[in-house]
Amino acid sequence: MIPFVDLKSNYLSIKNEIDNAIQNCLSETDFIKGKSIIDFERLFSKYIGTDYCMSCGNGTDAIEIILTALGIGPGDEVIVPALTWISTAEAVNNVGAEPVFVDINQYNYTIDFSKIKEKITARTKAIIPVHLYGCPADLDEILSIAKNNGLYVIEDCAQAHGAEYKGKKVGTFGIASSFSFFPSKNLGAYGDGGAIVTNDPDVNEKIRMIANHGQLNTKHHHKIIGRNSRLDTIQAAILNVKINYLDSWNAKRIEAAEKYNLQLSKKESIVIPEIQKDRKHVFHLYVIRSAKRDRIIKALSEKKISTGIHYPKPLPFVEAYSYKKHQISDFPVSTIITNEILSLPMFPEITSSQIIAICDSF
Repeated sequence: MIPFVDLKSNYLSIKNEIDNAIQNCLSETDFIKGKSIIDFERLFSKYIGTDYCMSCGNGTDAIEIILTALGIGPGDEVIVPALTWISTAEAVNNVGAEPVFVDINQYNYTIDFSKIKEKITARTKAIIPVHLYGCPADLDEILSIAKNNGLYVIEDCAQAHGAEYKGKKVGTFGIASSFSFFPSKNLGAYGDGGAIVTNDPDVNEKIRMIANHGQLNTKHHHKIIGRNSRLDTIQAAILNVKINYLDSWNAKRIEAAEKYNLQLSKKESIVIPEIQKDRKHVFHLYVIRSAKRDRIIKALSEKKISTGIHYPKPLPFVEAYSYKKHQISDFPVSTIITNEILSLPMFPEITSSQIIAICDSF
């Protein structure tokens, strides 16, 4: 049996450090807004290369809080890719704005910058590029379009901890960026968690008030209407341990992807991930394409090899967005891609023999 993600092996590799970090929180009864939160925010902002980091409840909260801090709401539009997890789009709806979907490109499956301009209207306020599967989007072109049209760029980095675009970590290009620490992420907690990073002091102040019931530093002094979104101290303590291993784990993911590519490049009817020289893909997911996907899934399943599809439908065609009445012809690339994509097992501890066994099963 080969699992899709092996969180147990990951835990066992650093078990003593994790157990000690959790025990310290328990011994000190330090559960909310503890020292580990301050330490993590400092460590993560330093790692990403931003002036500020605020931890929060999860990655979806992070996007919503950013949008709210930027004053985006009813009557506004935000451009998002047609292929991503629903959080990117539903966060826009949840602040009262409207997501406007743009098709993806065929080479790394991120938003197609060449199709953004035609979707910009007088109501457009921001673009949210998603660094899908761990691969950075085409940021130079997206930033240029945003600048020329007076739009914010908000990076969705939920799958791209440590990924780089032209030598600079993602999360440092937009006005603010969101991260998720869901357990299966490259940097994952043992429960939900998220963070916002920014270099803008005004945005930093606003997001902190929003996430803390509208308070900044003084309890019961509610300057604005806010919400409650915070990372638990125990989760921060776990992340403080794991962040020290992130680069080495990412290196192992990249090495595993190279081994996959070597094996699968010999197979007919398989499209392997394209490695672009100007960016560092950290392979949160290793995603291939094949018109024979169902046969491949069946063959792997028979050998107890787990797979996934990320994602089975473009967002414009999930039931929640049926009110938009989109046609398949509106998103031709996303439609083709979602009928062919297949995610294979990917985690830092995956072995060469496991990769060979997976590829031989084809």
